[in-house]
Amino acid sequence: MAKGSILLVEDDDIIAKVAQWRLNNLGYEVVGRATSGAEAMELVVKQKPDLVLMDINIKGDIDGIETARMIKKGFNIPVVYVTSHTDGPTLERAKGTNPDGFIVKPFDDNDLRVAIELALNK
Repeated sequence: MAKGSILLVEDDDIIAKVAQWRLNNLGYEVVGRATSGAEAMELVVKQKPDLVLMDINIKGDIDGIETARMIKKGFNIPVVYVTSHTDGPTLERAKGTNPDGFIVKPFDDNDLRVAIELALNK
């Protein structure tokens, strides 16, 4: 039995495959992968995940921060950012969405496990 369902929003194929493998090994079910904000919103409606792992720099017209804002407002689903973008302005924008976690790439299994468990426990 899976510990929870996760939507992965990541536009880099290699990072997404590694993340999905890690999530599965940690006991989580990946219910979908989106590469853009629009695709993420469609999958949130369809799959109703327990949590969204969100890259900030994704394909499409809206970035991960704006997508996270819409997910949290419309669906009240926890969002954990997974990104290499940690500059001041990006971090300030991300903080404005009241994220449930923030993981800096590259990450390891423990980073992933701790962030997800804390977010799902809120």
